[in-house]
Amino acid sequence: MKNKPKDIILTLDAGGTNLVFNAIDFNYNVVATDELSAQSQNVDDFIIKLKNGFNNIYQKTNNNARAISFCFPGPADYERGIIGDLENLPFFRGGIPLKNILEYEFKIPVFINNDGDLFALGEAMKGILPEINNSLKESGSSKQYRNLLGITLGTGTGGGIVINGKLLEGDNSAGAEINRSNNYLNADMSIEETLSIRGIMQLYCSESGMELSVCPEPEDIYEIGLGNMPGNREAAIRAWNTFGVVLGHTLANTITLIDGIVVIGGGLAGAHKLFLPKAIESMNSTFTRTNGKKYPRLEVTAYNLENKNGLSEFIKNEDVEINYPGINSSVLYSPKKKVGVGISKLGTSEAVAVGACNYAVQKLDIQD
Repeated sequence: MKNKPKDIILTLDAGGTNLVFNAIDFNYNVVATDELSAQSQNVDDFIIKLKNGFNNIYQKTNNNARAISFCFPGPADYERGIIGDLENLPFFRGGIPLKNILEYEFKIPVFINNDGDLFALGEAMKGILPEINNSLKESGSSKQYRNLLGITLGTGTGGGIVINGKLLEGDNSAGAEINRSNNYLNADMSIEETLSIRGIMQLYCSESGMELSVCPEPEDIYEIGLGNMPGNREAAIRAWNTFGVVLGHTLANTITLIDGIVVIGGGLAGAHKLFLPKAIESMNSTFTRTNGKKYPRLEVTAYNLENKNGLSEFIKNEDVEINYPGINSSVLYSPKKKVGVGISKLGTSEAVAVGACNYAVQKLDIQD
């Protein structure tokens, strides 16, 4: 598709260290970029940085953009663009109308959402969902997937749900807040106590008898588990296995409502070799009836899309042709119900940028 002159969206990746501003066209190509330090003394200082960053990138497009669209932490009323009391940015207190502030400054529409939602939307538009559907088509299968659960694993646990190309936002801007799921290890805890940077560090320290103050970083715990670094390898493997069990049961509970592809992003996704097999095993485990009889935990079968055999089984054409006497036609039927779990194909930052662009495009279509 050839872009029109103003088919550009301004986006922001707001990290703890840097604010990365991008101008992205409707084909999801980055056409300009800029970066500023995220360190700020107060809310006014932070908003000035946002204005300066967007102004710099706006000028690089010759002031030729349709909208601003970016992710920002919650709690927030994303539809109205009001940011609430943020734990990591304490000077955001009482509600800051960030959307109105930026719309007044730039005179173009502004859309805000959280990173988990935009990550999921980006992977649905340009990442794992179209990739899997293309692979299914190439295998000759009639099966195509329209729904996606995205989950990010890093400082905390984030989530997003896309249903048939549309983001599930919720009536309170709280759709897909998967971090509030209870933890398989302890129902009084949320999954974030395990499925996070602090979580994997605590698991490793508990397994190895090490003090948290001297605990290796997650990437080192991963390398220790692979045997590439000195350390307690058995403890690292056990820690990542436990991480995988909690993830698997969380995904199983969630996918029963969504029934689609699962994609994982965030800084901890890179350790999938050590946690994803256990997650898939947990998803495919069993429940027990009161009479002792076992039955599958899920109505569907979960597949590891990062494993060669798992991917091959998932995309394998298992269509059967159904004929019925007296009807002069036949239909294709896929009798085996499958869900796949894979790792981000775009990388979390790019997926969020793509999602932000697509989110704005969808909103602009509604408004126009």
